[in-house]
Amino acid sequence: MSTTPLKIGVIIGSVRTGRFADKVAQWFLSEIGRREDMEVHVIDLSEPALVAELKLTLDATEPREGTLTLAQRIGGMDGYVVLTPEYNHGYPASLKLAIDYVYREWRAKPVGFVSYGGMAGGQRAVEQLRQVFAELHAVTLRDTVGFHMAWDQFDEQGRPRDADGAGKAATVLLDQLAWWGLTLREGRAARPYDG
Repeated sequence: MSTTPLKIGVIIGSVRTGRFADKVAQWFLSEIGRREDMEVHVIDLSEPALVAELKLTLDATEPREGTLTLAQRIGGMDGYVVLTPEYNHGYPASLKLAIDYVYREWRAKPVGFVSYGGMAGGQRAVEQLRQVFAELHAVTLRDTVGFHMAWDQFDEQGRPRDADGAGKAATVLLDQLAWWGLTLREGRAARPYDG
């Protein structure tokens, strides 16, 4: 069994100015950062280079030579955690564009979710994303981390008011991600997935 840490891409799906995602991401990155079995790579869709690259897809042109493309970043991961808000009962258009921009890179890899929003805590966005990732041959994790009425769930320092509950939910999610990530990495190495 491999002891090499899993490469996990944490994808921040909101690109709005003043987004709440930064608070949620700061907390989640501190949680996953405690894991010795995971190497974290942040893929923030608001990064100027990614914004420019995704805009190019709308213009039907190619990314600039020498840049590390989104497909390369996604393809280099063993698994993902998608951090998504819920906008109008769905997930952001920026996230859909990024997911659709690549295809084979998602295959036979696990995807977990951290969501936030109003009363539903982003769960309607997550349920829609499960359908999208199933089409891409990715494996979505059962348990999620969700923040209902998210703006009331964090203190002034950006910490969850229910730190124990949020921490336990993150641990369950990350333990599942570790199991699926390792299992699918070994499976892909033994038998390439052609789905």
